[in-house]
Amino acid sequence: MTKAAVFTGMGKDLEIWDVEVASPKQNEIKVKLAASGVCHSDLSVANGTLPMMPPMVLGHEGAGVVEEIGPGVSHVKPGDHVVISWVPQCGTCYCCVRGQVELCEVGMASQMTGGLLDGTRRIKKDQMEVGQFPSSGTFSEYAVIPDLSVVKIDQDLPMDKMCLVGCAVLTGVGSALNTADIEPGASVAVIGCGGVGLNVIQGARIAGAGNIIAIDMVDSKLKLAEQFGATHTVNAKEGDPVAAVQTITGPGALGPRGVDYAFEVVGASATIEQAINMTRRGGTAVMVGVSRMDDVISNFSPFMHLFMGVKTIKGSFYGSANIHRDIPRYADLYRKGTLMLDELVSKTIDLADVNQAFEDMKGGEVARSVITY
Repeated sequence: MTKAAVFTGMGKDLEIWDVEVASPKQNEIKVKLAASGVCHSDLSVANGTLPMMPPMVLGHEGAGVVEEIGPGVSHVKPGDHVVISWVPQCGTCYCCVRGQVELCEVGMASQMTGGLLDGTRRIKKDQMEVGQFPSSGTFSEYAVIPDLSVVKIDQDLPMDKMCLVGCAVLTGVGSALNTADIEPGASVAVIGCGGVGLNVIQGARIAGAGNIIAIDMVDSKLKLAEQFGATHTVNAKEGDPVAAVQTITGPGALGPRGVDYAFEVVGASATIEQAINMTRRGGTAVMVGVSRMDDVISNFSPFMHLFMGVKTIKGSFYGSANIHRDIPRYADLYRKGTLMLDELVSKTIDLADVNQAFEDMKGGEVARSVITY
């Protein structure tokens, strides 16, 4: 039997269940989890922002040791240490062959179902099938994962830190380096300084950005943002953040200028509008946060923002990540001390503390809580 934290209904605390995890099938791997980050997307399932069908094991930001491999698996073996990606990347579908592997159609088809790539499930409680979010389920001592979803790492790398590469780092750093491709000296604003936002900030720092402006409503998060590379901070409770950003960037010939790149990492129409409005004419606004499905932007002017503003508005899914390129790359940056992972871990907790981790997240008290097994 394996202990797992299970989503049983919207607005309910996760429940710790004893479940059975089957052996892997064709092109699957069974992983003994060492660590899992507690990500805001897991909270988004629990509170209904991301509609999922219970019961489902949450967690998608994990690292562990390969326990067993199914037929057809050749790139890892039992005993290997791996980082888990919640976006399987097949390399052969329409999007993958065009270089958009983060949009893999094979992986996307399974993510919302709670099943693996063949549509079936590997977890049961008694005779009841239990899903995995999204084809991961890292809030569990063991998980069966598609072999497309794991990348081998060196065994000396700490898995309680490397687990964060599987989501927060790939999403945040990737949005800066891959989606936006920030050039040296560029000005950047980041709205929302949680785990992903901090990684956008350090991605901008790694890219060599000039002014990096962190925006949040919690002073402790803004202080942490400075540690990750922010050159300026703006508390959005103390006035208009758009005006504050424009003051920092200075005036242009046509009025307040704004930043070259603005990143929205909250997932709300109000902050999306702010990100677009604080982007300079000809600049790029990148949407990273997960919005509610019924949230819409009403104050958007195609004439002012697109024709006159000539602004580029981009969505960033999973930091435009190629996991087989980026996970080794970020592991190397961590070894060199360029990528900060240790500083992201605010708390190390037991699986039973996962609901408290959600409360800490709501209160803005942590960058990341990490479950260790």
